[in-house]
Amino acid sequence: MDVDRGTIAEIVVSVGAVGLFVAVLIGIGTTYNQGGLSADGGVVFVGAITAFIILMSAVGIGLAYYLNQE
Repeated sequence: MDVDRGTIAEIVVSVGAVGLFVAVLIGIGTTYNQGGLSADGGVVFVGAITAFIILMSAVGIGLAYYLNQE
């Protein structure tokens, strides 16, 4: 199976971004856990989801730009 360089770059960057998102969610869960997620934790959680959407959009645009340069 032959995988080109662009596909490997997409996989590595995407897995890294998702790994960062999971780490942030775990951090939020451990920081704002008071027998359940507190109200402040809920706001931070929604902010993390919003940031993840913006991050993945930026990653997609960046990868499209990078892969079209080759």
